[in-house]
Amino acid sequence: MRRYNFWRPIMLIIVALLTRSLVTNVCILFGMQTEVASSIGTLGMVIAGLVMYNRMNIRRRK
Repeated sequence: MRRYNFWRPIMLIIVALLTRSLVTNVCILFGMQTEVASSIGTLGMVIAGLVMYNRMNIRRRK
């Protein structure tokens, strides 16, 4: 457990949740139903999490 960075998983969770909230609110602003907006927000959260995870791993390998 030497040199474990606690900030990486915390930042990953924060970015995913903020992305979900932002996408859901924007979809609701454009007139979508709440359930559909929540589904699109969850999809955005997953995509943002995967992109951020990949970017963190690429930087760590170099």
